[in-house]
Amino acid sequence: MENTLNNKYELTDDTITRFGVTMRRVKALKSFGSVEKGDVGGYIEDIKNLSVYGDAWVYGDAWVYGNAQVYGDARVYGDAWVSGDAQVYGDARVYGDAWVYGNAQVYGDAWVYCDAQVYGDARVYGDAQVYGDAWVYGDAWVSGDAQVYGDARVYGDAWVYGNAQVYGDAWVYGDAQVYGDARVYGDAWVYGNAQVYGDAWVYGDADYIVFKNNWSSGRYFTWTKSNDMWVVDCFYGTGRELIEKAYKDSESSGKHYEAYVNFVETLKGLSEKHD
Repeated sequence: MENTLNNKYELTDDTITRFGVTMRRVKALKSFGSVEKGDVGGYIEDIKNLSVYGDAWVYGDAWVYGNAQVYGDARVYGDAWVSGDAQVYGDARVYGDAWVYGNAQVYGDAWVYCDAQVYGDARVYGDAQVYGDAWVYGDAWVSGDAQVYGDARVYGDAWVYGNAQVYGDAWVYGDAQVYGDARVYGDAWVYGNAQVYGDAWVYGDADYIVFKNNWSSGRYFTWTKSNDMWVVDCFYGTGRELIEKAYKDSESSGKHYEAYVNFVETLKGLSEKHD
């Protein structure tokens, strides 16, 4: 029954057992994509793990088991593992010693490789790349052309997108967003409701400040030190531009934002004196 409607590949007698799960090596029954008829691939537990349609394939010594699915034109190779209820699809690539598990999804043209891990309910998609020893987990999303690498961690409800990069020993978590051409690296922790955007570079905790609008909307806003810019919801600009916009909204808003901008200017002055 396992080969019903499957003229793409067969499960061979070459088996491997890991974590009490026995998987069988696949062998192509026809040529497709970069696979030639007769090519042997990696290991899967069951036909449900590798689609019989499209060019999806498991190569080398890669493993796919549990309820995990690889489909579309996705490729899993090297010594990579895909397990649990994870899905790898589209033109995604998972390779090296990477792990994708839990309810994680890797799709689009995304790549996960080296020793990276993507798990929980995380999503990696678009042209995003996660590599090195980086972990993306929880409900975090990495998308666009973003890169997460080194020993970085992205988790919680965090979102890294655009051309942003998170690397080194940096952590991005909570409801934080890193996007645009921003860089978060070193030992930086970006968390809570922080928004690091544009060409901001954050490499330590002193490189940004998050404030809360407690006089009206309750929303959060962020100042980043490296580019001296402010992010307030859809607004991105200098302190002076923020004040001008706020006064156009209301006098109360203008006075409050002006106070915060002046506060940051005071901090900058103190920092320069200590330098």
